[in-house]
Amino acid sequence: MADEESARTPPLGSGLSAVLDSVLEQARPTDGGEVAGYIPELADEDPEQLGIALASVRGAVHEAGDSDAEFTIQSVSKPFVFALALEQSGLAAITRHVGLEPSGEPFNAISLEERTGRPLNPMINAGAIVCSSLIRGDDAAAKSGVIEAGLSAFAGRTLDVDEAVLASEAATGDRNRALAHLARAAGTLASTAAVATDAYFRQCSVNVTARDLAVMAATLAAGGVNPVTRERVVSEDVARWTTAVMTSCGMYDASGEWLVRVGLPAKSGVGGGIAALQPEQFGIGTFSPRLDARGNSVRGIAMLEELSERHGLHMLEHRAAPLSPIGEISVGGDGSASAGDDVVALLRGDLTFGNAEEVLTRLQPLLESGRHLTLDFSAVTRVGEPAARIFRWAAQAMGDAADGRPRLELRDPDGVIGA
Repeated sequence: MADEESARTPPLGSGLSAVLDSVLEQARPTDGGEVAGYIPELADEDPEQLGIALASVRGAVHEAGDSDAEFTIQSVSKPFVFALALEQSGLAAITRHVGLEPSGEPFNAISLEERTGRPLNPMINAGAIVCSSLIRGDDAAAKSGVIEAGLSAFAGRTLDVDEAVLASEAATGDRNRALAHLARAAGTLASTAAVATDAYFRQCSVNVTARDLAVMAATLAAGGVNPVTRERVVSEDVARWTTAVMTSCGMYDASGEWLVRVGLPAKSGVGGGIAALQPEQFGIGTFSPRLDARGNSVRGIAMLEELSERHGLHMLEHRAAPLSPIGEISVGGDGSASAGDDVVALLRGDLTFGNAEEVLTRLQPLLESGRHLTLDFSAVTRVGEPAARIFRWAAQAMGDAADGRPRLELRDPDGVIGA
């Protein structure tokens, strides 16, 4: 009987798939746009394919539509290869070759800084080609091996290359070769133009699905740890830097409008994919081949606009004030003769920099009154390192009272604030 009941009851998580399916069907009638015909192999894509997936930072994946349809990653590879370059060489070294500023120009524009010769950012073709040249390896094959292994680690499965698309990319890639030669002449390309463009064409020809893009984006959202495999792919710093550049530059010359309307860090590709994320929450992958004049998926944008507006996903959305991090304040809890002077504040939830400020500001009068204050972290689930540093500093700065006892103690049975 129990088995029959469970068979009739859909999994609770299927509610998320229903949300995605609703958003997908809302976007399906959206017309306009064309497939990327300037790359012959992409011109043969079925323009009506439509898929979406969402991966949480806890590893759950929800899907709707053609979420398992394969297509080539194209420019959605750019933030992930940028991340691999950052992980390998660090921010200072990489930014000697490529800038971090929005170009306000199409993805294939000649955007090099006059003074430095750097491409303006790693999300446009010129900057992405420079990033490919910076990947470790003496030739295109070696660089491509590192890039494909890295993209596979982001996706949580082994990705392969569409050789037909690769050949088509190479046959029609003269503008990208020109960009590489310009960067080489300016001194910012780290290899020959041929090596850089061969590696770049190959990374763009890697096959993915909307599900893969969701997991890849969720890896950045989770601070560089793949939420499905639990493998650390890049450091927290690299994930944060990459997400920042996606926010300002990921949708090319539509990035400002995208940030206003959708408000999620994202990257598009002419294969029809978009990867988007909400830091610390989820990654989203969409697929629909028809593109607008800027090279962004028409129905992918429609799905993400609808999802963000309907469910309040904008990263700058104003949300109601959460519960106070101070759950309970008790006086004289231990029954000792001096207990009347002791105060215990039970803290709760996830504590951030702002929470630490609230706790110490609200409880400062107790310390000024000469009481002994204990902050009890036993009901706290997580403390961000900036907040932990503030609490540790406050405990050290308070010193001892006249009776020799610490004026501020931290009760931390689970070690959430560290040493």
